[in-house]
Amino acid sequence: MGIGYRELAEVLRDAVRRGDYPPGSTLPKQDQIAEKHGVNIKTVRQAVRVLEAEGLVTPVRRRGTVVRPRPPMKRLGIDRYAKSKWKFGGLVAFAADREASGREWKPTDQTQQVRLIEADAEVAAAFGLAERSPIYERARLVKDGDTPTHTLTSYYRPEDVEGTPLVDPSPGPAGQGGGFAVLTVQGLEPDSMTESFHSRMPTQEEIELLQLPGGEPVMILQRKTLTREGRIVEFARGVHSASRFSWSYTFKIPD
Repeated sequence: MGIGYRELAEVLRDAVRRGDYPPGSTLPKQDQIAEKHGVNIKTVRQAVRVLEAEGLVTPVRRRGTVVRPRPPMKRLGIDRYAKSKWKFGGLVAFAADREASGREWKPTDQTQQVRLIEADAEVAAAFGLAERSPIYERARLVKDGDTPTHTLTSYYRPEDVEGTPLVDPSPGPAGQGGGFAVLTVQGLEPDSMTESFHSRMPTQEEIELLQLPGGEPVMILQRKTLTREGRIVEFARGVHSASRFSWSYTFKIPD
């Protein structure tokens, strides 16, 4: 009697993790797997679906079942926002991630759309404003080469950013040092930040925008940035492809 699909999934999973099938390679054809392990095609299909659900492989038309690449980039934690990077070195956060990952980057890896909108309930609450108050929205799509990695949409009070590079829709960061440097020039230097994360399955729009493989979740970021005096100067929401980042945090353990 042949093994079941769960046992077969375990065999294939171990082979992927050992590197028998490296990232970007394809698994053998399903009839070959069936013959090798003495099972029927239905069992192979069920086993492969288990690996798809776990995010190890994805079906690609005309190629077969492809082993997904491991996260190619670090997303730094506290260090990505170091003032030494953006205030003195002109290095924005996504570029700090790229450099830490040994990957090249260029300003046009980030595109954006800027518009004056009415604040939704979440944005209004973050700023302590009435719902539908005017707010600037700066929506970015960031790519690694031709591959989208994440979106980040920041919101600002109009009086804080009117007439600054933060409302310029040109591709790339908002000048040397990006948005934090712009806020500093406005007398609103970022000094503290709170980031919150959760995961969920993507919407159809997010699947298309981020070119996500089937079954891949997204990591949702919410970020609040405040001055030393406690004034919130930016609220941001991000959607990150889960397989394209590893999340890295280094910090001193509090007493």
